[in-house]
Amino acid sequence: MKSVKTDVLIIGAGAAGLVSALELEGLDVTVLAKAPVGEGSSSSWAQGGIAAAVGEDDHPKAHLKDTLDVGVDLSCDKAARIITHEGPELIEALIAWGVNFDRDAEGKLSLGREAAHSFRRILHAQGDSTGKEIMRALGQAVSHTQNIHVVQDFTAHDLIVENACVKGAFAKGKDGSDLAIIAKATVLATGGIGSLFAYTTNPAESGGEGIAMAARAGARLADLEFVQFHPTAIDVGVTPMPLATEALRGEGAHLIDARGVRFMPSVHPDAELAPRDVVARAIWRRVKAGEKVFLDAREAVGDEFPTRFPTVWGYCQDAGLDPRVQPIPITPAAHYHMGGVDVTLDGQTSIQGLWAVGEVACTGVHGANRLASNSLLEAVVFGRRAAQDILENLDNEPLANLPVLDQTGGLDLGAQLANLMYAACGVERNEASLFDALSQIVEWEQKSELYCPEFCNRLISAKMILVCALERCESRGGHFRSDYPETDEKQATRSKTTLREVDAFIRGLNIGADIQGTVNTCQTPA
Repeated sequence: MKSVKTDVLIIGAGAAGLVSALELEGLDVTVLAKAPVGEGSSSSWAQGGIAAAVGEDDHPKAHLKDTLDVGVDLSCDKAARIITHEGPELIEALIAWGVNFDRDAEGKLSLGREAAHSFRRILHAQGDSTGKEIMRALGQAVSHTQNIHVVQDFTAHDLIVENACVKGAFAKGKDGSDLAIIAKATVLATGGIGSLFAYTTNPAESGGEGIAMAARAGARLADLEFVQFHPTAIDVGVTPMPLATEALRGEGAHLIDARGVRFMPSVHPDAELAPRDVVARAIWRRVKAGEKVFLDAREAVGDEFPTRFPTVWGYCQDAGLDPRVQPIPITPAAHYHMGGVDVTLDGQTSIQGLWAVGEVACTGVHGANRLASNSLLEAVVFGRRAAQDILENLDNEPLANLPVLDQTGGLDLGAQLANLMYAACGVERNEASLFDALSQIVEWEQKSELYCPEFCNRLISAKMILVCALERCESRGGHFRSDYPETDEKQATRSKTTLREVDAFIRGLNIGADIQGTVNTCQTPA
């Protein structure tokens, strides 16, 4: 096995990882990327934009209030204050790195509005190509920075841990070769969990592997049950599903049924601009009943579609649709994970030597539900904060011995797992479906030696999400239990757990293993 040494290893090449890399001036930085920079991250696919209180009539306090309101009493106030108050500064940093945001005729930043925002504060680039433009600029900046080395086409699958301290990671190349990267500090920037679900807007690379690696190393996880399903994924049989950006609804597009009738005004006072979980459930219930649902932008956008929303226009053209004169067929799809690896306000995990940034991390900003366009903002704000913390706390203790790498098989049942998760743990969940899915995953895990490392990691992440969803016997934000449809004020607490506690909980359920002592919860006491 080949091994390399570096000061800082960043696993993932999305916006959060690249900002961290760019801020680690003076250190040798290795960025591990599954795919070429800009091609394998959700950041590149972000259409809606990035939110920041940069408008003349806006203020970070208003942005903070909107963020906390959508979080349904679970957002971390301090974390939300950080991204909303440091956000404008990071917008300036992105511009300095070369991001070309859209501007009006006077040269001022053009600002759009999206669901649950009280002001127009969404910055876009090329209409609906914001993530792509941010990744273009960050990727270019990284390529011109001598201390940053990008290793492409390698997937990390296990962390190197010695004396309860992370010392790097094992990775496997597309050609099957093994690589050990030994580092003084390791940053997880692996993105979300979208491809754990059959219907998703995320790239195939977003399968929750970062959560599993951290969990297996002993890290604490938080809020895993909260998964955001985007209401308007374009339903044309393509995987991953193209996204009809929320900005379309922000500009007046309506949701209609097969008869052409709007239904959101009867569901929520804000109609199509209600929080995403509300809109997603309203659509899902119609889809589940066998109905078709469409996004109608014919009047709101019309002939301007190709210039105002070129990305969505391209998706529609590829599917043989003309959104200028036809409604767009849509359905909810897994889009964003509010939960992840539990981190401090500086991105530190509960394990020495390991930081986490971006969607794989759980800062607590989003609570039970993410405010639209806060994800890119959180990524760049906490990407910078983690880098600053690493500069102050770099571990100089060398790795004593490289652990022996366990060999696994090559079987991958990712498609079966994705179908299972979408059916059991999708827009709506209930105890019976969650329990059945958990039983299947435990059965698969008992044959773990047959599976490839990536699938083994996905099983761990899926298992932990299912258990946390079983434990939360209420509905809140992105977590909706049809058997507990109301929000319970007594459960307005964040969930935190470890893999060890989850496995103990499963043993207590007597699923696939002998009882080792019944437990009432998998969560770490507050």
